[in-house]
Amino acid sequence: MRPTRPSRPAAARRATAVLLLLGALAYTAWVLELVIATGLDPVRAYVSELAAADQPLGGLFRATDLAAGLLVLAGARTALVASGRRPWTTAGWAALALFGAATVLDSRLPLSCAPTADPVCAARETAGLVPATHTAHAVSSTLAMAGALAALVLLTAAARRYGHWPALARFGPPLVLAEAAATAWTLAEVAALTAGGDTWALGVGQRLQVLLVALYLALLAGCVARDGSQPPARCGDAR
Repeated sequence: MRPTRPSRPAAARRATAVLLLLGALAYTAWVLELVIATGLDPVRAYVSELAAADQPLGGLFRATDLAAGLLVLAGARTALVASGRRPWTTAGWAALALFGAATVLDSRLPLSCAPTADPVCAARETAGLVPATHTAHAVSSTLAMAGALAALVLLTAAARRYGHWPALARFGPPLVLAEAAATAWTLAEVAALTAGGDTWALGVGQRLQVLLVALYLALLAGCVARDGSQPPARCGDAR
């Protein structure tokens, strides 16, 4: 007797879960700064500064960002193919694909220097004398965070609306609130820094922001792996 082969939907769910979990791990590579001297202050520095072109470990962090983006993009694309006609789910996976694609772009558009650690870099950035990649990086980072937050909201709504992924339905709302608060914190700190003021906790806010995204990816991976069973589309599902 031949062994039973997993169905295509089951294989797709398994692949999605593995890709998302690996993406979450790669997206938390910045925690290496806790055991490796980077020369940057994690309380004040942008996470992106770890991957700046002039940083000694910049290549490592650019590689992990690239891996994270590609893994999440692949996972979201795999899920999109098998997502059926449910609009909230489809929109959520599409938003997550945007996050993955923007993270890939982010890794290819590194900062040239670390403005929070290098006064000369900060002065050049204020004067507009840094490469255009600084502006492009800000745009791709914004797109990535917008995609992540949209995916969190949409997939949590899908879990509650369609009655699957109970863990996401339960923990999604507090994650959404925490991510929104961390994003507001980060934006306020960035605004203060841009206005010429001092900021004492930009790094903390942004690290909390990306950590929550990684936790969400891991939670979503677990939900897909444990309860990928999405009931067949019924009348009224696609609304």
